[in-house]
Amino acid sequence: MNRLAKWWQSFDGKHPIAARWIREGGLFVIVSNLITVFKYVLLQFLPKAFAGLPVVDFGWPGIPVTLFGETFKWNILGYDAAHGGLPYFCAYMIAMLVGECLNFPLQRNVVFRSKGNLAKQIGAYFLAFCIITCIVNSINCVWVAIAGMFVPDFIYNIGTTVLNGGVSMVIFFFVNKAIFPSEENK
Repeated sequence: MNRLAKWWQSFDGKHPIAARWIREGGLFVIVSNLITVFKYVLLQFLPKAFAGLPVVDFGWPGIPVTLFGETFKWNILGYDAAHGGLPYFCAYMIAMLVGECLNFPLQRNVVFRSKGNLAKQIGAYFLAFCIITCIVNSINCVWVAIAGMFVPDFIYNIGTTVLNGGVSMVIFFFVNKAIFPSEENK
């Protein structure tokens, strides 16, 4: 372990920018994946918490699509009744929001060690979250409809969280690099 620490110090001294990218990238992947697992756990239980809500189409734009014999409504945001509707959308959004409320301070303070303007960073992060959520949900509603035909719910929930985590992770990494200036960049 000592040799690894010495090697890292030497590498960091010779290549500080590369070392920072490796450290931040590695920590970012670890934190993002832990948050993804947390969201997965939430998605195992939250849909039951909203079982009392009416299972109605809740989404926009609600374009009918048929793939592999399965007809569903494609939404940028939300789900049709056949794939969870309002209750699943509520559970999904709460899992995503709670996850990002944990993710933001960890990424800002631990991963990127940012001391930038908190209000601007929250605003930029929230805007990125909204855009990414729409992109991911537009893919996710197809995944839920199609995967639901072939695998049990808990499996497609894994796919949902991996899809959300994977797509979001790549986009958020570059968004975070932009909105969380690290101390080394000042």
